Amino acid sequence: MYYEDSLEPGPGEATVRPQSVPDKFRDPETGAVRVEALLKAYQELERRLGGTVRVPGEQAGEEEIRAFHRAAGVPDKPEDYCIECRHPMLESDPEVNRRLHQAGFTPAQAQLVYDLAHERVIPTFEHMAGEHQASSHLSRLREHFGGDAKWTETARQLAAWGQANLPPEVYQTLSCSADGIIAMRHMMASGEPGLGALPAGRDDQPDEDELKRMLQDPRYWKKKDPAFIEKVSAGFRRLYGE
Repeated sequence: MYYEDSLEPGPGEATVRPQSVPDKFRDPETGAVRVEALLKAYQELERRLGGTVRVPGEQAGEEEIRAFHRAAGVPDKPEDYCIECRHPMLESDPEVNRRLHQAGFTPAQAQLVYDLAHERVIPTFEHMAGEHQASSHLSRLREHFGGDAKWTETARQLAAWGQANLPPEVYQTLSCSADGIIAMRHMMASGEPGLGALPAGRDDQPDEDELKRMLQDPRYWKKKDPAFIEKVSAGFRRLYGE
């Protein structure tokens, strides 16, 4: 028994072209389906789908999750992350790396976490530390000079005197700390800045003139050497009991 659609089209009859079969799988002359081309396309699609890694669901086992992570580029263990830290306050943290690895972070993604901490978190900490230090210095100066009103007037006088008598870089450095401002006040009270171009004093306890010269030393105002700054501050505290 023959069906209508199994018969070859007669002369003058148009070939039926189902819309579901793309033209690339048809013979351009007869319109017949090119079974071989269709089969090859199916095999290629099957090959590609077979090589994909399925995203694990909530009920996925450890082996399935591990296979997915490996395909995504996640290292086998947290210790395999090679983290580059660009700030002394930052270092590769084993616990942080363990949690990043558990969450399936690739090395590039793990590095991004540390980079963002360097770019966003560290500046915030430094700003907060600077504000706290400034507040601490201000409280000390108010107490030292006898209250808000006296400190405000002293600050005005010191600004005028320092800008007129000190090199700009020295004045700027002294103005950044309570010890520097107190030292500047003593210098103003003595009637002269006393900042010659002489080298710093001896390693033993310096006198007032030597301390004033040390204020011009690049280690104090430019490099901000903590040990050198502390030596100057300690010298003024020793001389004036501050």
